[in-house]
Amino acid sequence: MTAKTSVVIGCDEAAWELKETLKAYIKGLGHEVEDMGTNEGVAVLYPDVALAAAEAIRSGRHARGVLLCGTGIGMAMTANKVPGVRAAQAHDTYSAERARKSNDAQIVTIGARVVGAELAKMIVRSFLESDFEGGRSLPKVERMEQIERMAQVERMAQVERMAQVERMAQVERMAQVERMARIKRMARQA
Repeated sequence: MTAKTSVVIGCDEAAWELKETLKAYIKGLGHEVEDMGTNEGVAVLYPDVALAAAEAIRSGRHARGVLLCGTGIGMAMTANKVPGVRAAQAHDTYSAERARKSNDAQIVTIGARVVGAELAKMIVRSFLESDFEGGRSLPKVERMEQIERMAQVERMAQVERMAQVERMAQVERMAQVERMARIKRMARQA
């Protein structure tokens, strides 16, 4: 990505010092940065930070994201739950570059307990300076998107099945209440 862009950054308490270092570094590269927290080591549930950042990517408010936790694993797993978002954990510059060029990842996740600040800067720079190449990778990314849509359809069908089961149970409860009322009326009449 040669053009300057808007980047969202977030972390848990294990990575807030690295986040501050990278935030300043990204700003120094000329990009705008929105900080999703945490700050000064305040404990947070990293899935909440990952969700907020991934939603900012999905909505189009930001083009790229950098998420940090102890290993980068949990942030990637959570961000990837948001439809339309692709997050990749990278602990080296080649993986960060390929995450963009081959997989069109919008978010890179890094483990603050795995890499130091200088390597993290190189990873972020590699990620931000790379663009999706398409070509041989395009059908693969399109297939990922297709699988994601299939999973969404299955989740919607599952929700509908659950609602149908609940409606049937409610009808059965109402019928049971009616049977009990009928039995009570018959008992009073006898």
